[in-house]
Amino acid sequence: MHPFKSGDLLHLTPAASVQFSRPFYFRLIRVLEDRITYDGWAWIEGYELDARGDAVARRELFVQPGGLRKLKP
Repeated sequence: MHPFKSGDLLHLTPAASVQFSRPFYFRLIRVLEDRITYDGWAWIEGYELDARGDAVARRELFVQPGGLRKLKP
């Protein structure tokens, strides 16, 4: 079970995956729980946000949930 829900604002950094060398903000649509992953990893779907908080790209990402930082709305 993961601690995230639809609508959460997340900050993605290298702690979530080395692919995020440039940290960014992400609005979660859902956790893709039907996908098989390695232990400690998850697929998430949502929108990458720009500096103003506007969605710039819809993405599916492979992350370590323990490295995601949930921000207050």
